[in-house]
Amino acid sequence: METVGKLSPAQALDLARRVLAIEARAVSELAARLDRSFTEALRTILHCRGRVVVSGIGKSGHVARKIASTLASTGTPAFFVHPAEASHGDLGMITREDVMIALSNSGESAELLVIVPIVKRQGAKLIAVTGNPRSSLATEADIHLDARVAEEACPLGLAPTASTTAALALGDALAVALLEARGFGHEDFARSHPGGSLGRRLLTHVSDVMRTGDAVPAVPVGAALTEAVLEMSRKGMGMTAIVEEGGRATGIFTDGDLRRALERVGDLRTSAVREVMTRNPLTIQAEQLAVEAARIMEERKVSQLLVVDAAGTLVGALHVHDLMRAKVI
Repeated sequence: METVGKLSPAQALDLARRVLAIEARAVSELAARLDRSFTEALRTILHCRGRVVVSGIGKSGHVARKIASTLASTGTPAFFVHPAEASHGDLGMITREDVMIALSNSGESAELLVIVPIVKRQGAKLIAVTGNPRSSLATEADIHLDARVAEEACPLGLAPTASTTAALALGDALAVALLEARGFGHEDFARSHPGGSLGRRLLTHVSDVMRTGDAVPAVPVGAALTEAVLEMSRKGMGMTAIVEEGGRATGIFTDGDLRRALERVGDLRTSAVREVMTRNPLTIQAEQLAVEAARIMEERKVSQLLVVDAAGTLVGALHVHDLMRAKVI
């Protein structure tokens, strides 16, 4: 059997499972250890009038960057400051209105300990996340969050593995709890992610993508069937709305209705569209989300929707291709 470096395939799988088990246990033990310090940290951040500044060095620095990013995208203004750069001018980014979250597994990172007294002298609150409650950083902090782990997943016990996983999970717990405490919802999240697919789905309304004016196929309820067919052909939506006097949508005539009419009606030239249209058509309002239109189309197995106002007056039309072009689906 082919080896994987110095490991057999079985050994590689056993080692991977051991790493995952150690890191899962570290997070589980962290959850059991949470106490009022966590709620104090939440309260401090919620009452913060400035921003949350997250800092760390080395692997803790990478975790700190991710925590800052997660906080910022879930309703808590936050940014990362490199502790070494802070000693060379970036401390000017921190004000007395801010809260600083400092990450260090040992709690003795020299780069952090240099700037902590200055941050506190400015009046900013300090939350420390360490694996050593008796460390210098934990002692200096206003609030200490205990992220210690029983062992690292690294066989040498040297590379930060379980400890960084625990710190990252604790940061996620803070971000999610703050999200709930602020009442941060789907639309708030979408506003923070306008360039992504979620943003498009949650911020795009029917009014943003629907066809309006002359682009909307429509004929009066008294129109001949041939007139409806010509309108469908001209507007290229595979349907036409049927409207009463005043513009209220009373029916829809689609390609499917046309095929069925060919089977039932003798002479299309002498038929009226009201005889073969689909009454009580599916509709949606312009202010509804485009993703809701996509859901209706999927559930009802249709490709078009009429867009109406609160009184049922036709104001637009929507085709599944319009949703695809807008990348809603």
